[in-house]
Amino acid sequence: MRKIYLKSGLGDETYAPPFIFGEDTTPTLKCAIQEAQEGIFSSIDALLSKTLIDPLSIDIVVVTCGSFSHSPSLSSLIVNHYNLKPDVKTYNLSGMGCGSGVLSIDCAARVLRASGKAQHALVVITESTTLNWYSGDNRSMLVTNCIFRVGCTAAMLTNDPSRRSVAKMELVDILRTHHGADDRSYRAAFQEEDDKGYTGVALTKDLVRVAGVNLREHLTILAPRVLPLSQLVLYAYSVAMAALSRGESKPTVPDFTAAFEHMCIHTGGKAVIEQVARVLRLRGEVTEPARMSLNRFGNTSSSLVFYELAYFEAKKRVKKGDKMWMIAFGTGFKIGSLVWKWLQNSAQENDNPWNDCIQRYPLDAW
Repeated sequence: MRKIYLKSGLGDETYAPPFIFGEDTTPTLKCAIQEAQEGIFSSIDALLSKTLIDPLSIDIVVVTCGSFSHSPSLSSLIVNHYNLKPDVKTYNLSGMGCGSGVLSIDCAARVLRASGKAQHALVVITESTTLNWYSGDNRSMLVTNCIFRVGCTAAMLTNDPSRRSVAKMELVDILRTHHGADDRSYRAAFQEEDDKGYTGVALTKDLVRVAGVNLREHLTILAPRVLPLSQLVLYAYSVAMAALSRGESKPTVPDFTAAFEHMCIHTGGKAVIEQVARVLRLRGEVTEPARMSLNRFGNTSSSLVFYELAYFEAKKRVKKGDKMWMIAFGTGFKIGSLVWKWLQNSAQENDNPWNDCIQRYPLDAW
C-alpha cells in the first residue's frame, strides 16, 4: 500500500457573512459565490506556493462544503480558475456537516491508493454561510447563527515517495463510523423549515448526548488500531471485570494521550468540547487548541480541525515523529478520525491564521 503525504494551506481569516440583514437586504447567490471564491482561491494559492506543484500535475480534486452547493460545482470553479487538465477527477461532497473535512481526506486518500497513475490530490475544505443565515426566531435554529463562521483550507495529498522529504505529515490511519440508523442520531442536527417557513439547521438538545454515545462506539473500533499494548491490556481487563460483575462496574476509558502527542478535537461548541473531554478524560491542556480555536474563529465547520492544526504550528509544539489525532463529527450522525505522523518539526509559516494573535493565547477564560 502506497503511503499518503500532506502539505496544507489555510485561508487568512474566518469571518461572518459580509453584509447586514434587514428588511431591505437579502443574501444573494452572487455574494455566496464571492464568499466561496475568496476562501478557496487564497487557500489554493498559498498551497501551490509552498508545494511548487504545477496545477497541471493535479490528478484529483475533492471539494467539500457542508451548506453551499453551487451549479456548476465548486470543483468546476477550481478547474476553470486554475486551467486544470481535462482528465482530472473531481468529487464534490455536500450536506455532510462539520465532519466532511475528515471525510474528504479519506476520499482523496482512497482514490490515490486505488489509482495506478494518479499522484497528486487537491483537497479543498470550505464553508459558506451567506445563503444559510436563519432569519426566524426558533431558538434551536438561531444557535447556528451564533457559532458558525466561514473557513477554508486546502491540502495536497500525494503517494509519490520522492515528495516525502518536503511533506508535512504522513497519513497513518483513517476511521469513519456512521450512526444514522438511530433516529435520534439522524435528527440531532437537522435542516428544516420552522413554523413560519424559514429554513434553518436545528441543533437539538439531544446533540451532546448523541455525540457522547456515538463517540464511545467510535472509540471501541479505533482503540485496538492505535493504542499501545499496555493500554489495550488494561482496557481488556476492565471489560472482563465489567462482564463478571454483571454490570455493576463499567469498562474504563483507555488513555488516548498514550497514543498521540497532539489532538485536534471537534470544536462544535463549548458543550461538545466538554463532552469529548469527559468521555476521553482529557486534561485542559489537551483540549486547549479546540477551546482557543472556538474562541478565535468560532465553528468553521468542515475546516475546524485544520485551524487547530495551525494553532499547534503557531505555538511550535510539533516535532518530527509526533502523532496527531484529528476527530470531527458530522450531521447524519457521523464521526471521522484521521491519524497523522509528523515528518518534520513545526515551522513558522507566513499564511498561518494565528500569526496576528498567537501571543495572546491560551486565554484563562473562554
